[in-house]
Amino acid sequence: MNQTNKLKVLLVEDEPADAHLVRLAFEEGQVPIELHHVPDGVEAFAFLRREGVYADVPMPDLILLDLNMPRMDGRQFLKKIKLDAVLHSLPVVVLTTSDAERDLLDSYQHFAAGFIVKPVDVEDFIRLAGGIGDYWTNIVRLPDHK
Repeated sequence: MNQTNKLKVLLVEDEPADAHLVRLAFEEGQVPIELHHVPDGVEAFAFLRREGVYADVPMPDLILLDLNMPRMDGRQFLKKIKLDAVLHSLPVVVLTTSDAERDLLDSYQHFAAGFIVKPVDVEDFIRLAGGIGDYWTNIVRLPDHK
């Protein structure tokens, strides 16, 4: 994990209400994270490449990725990041409303580190955020992406 003991997370989510819920869930679950948010895959690549307004952002430890977004959706993003020589080792967890088997299989075939269906209930979302935080901060070992 990084030096601040906070998990650096990039949330790629086009729906402002869902992004707010994710932030709230991590806060309510008291998960020590540094959450950054972008609305689509195009912005995510600008963030990861530290282009323009993202020149000074930290490299995330984890990417939470929605599948259905404008411009570059999560499926396109996942395929593209895993072909990138610099970014391919960043763990990407799909966080989506879709429970379609096709989306699940496609995500794992393109090397997603996980596939999570967004809970509808706020309390379930808070529990999910706590589980994500615990797993990615206390259980797994992540490479240092500077």
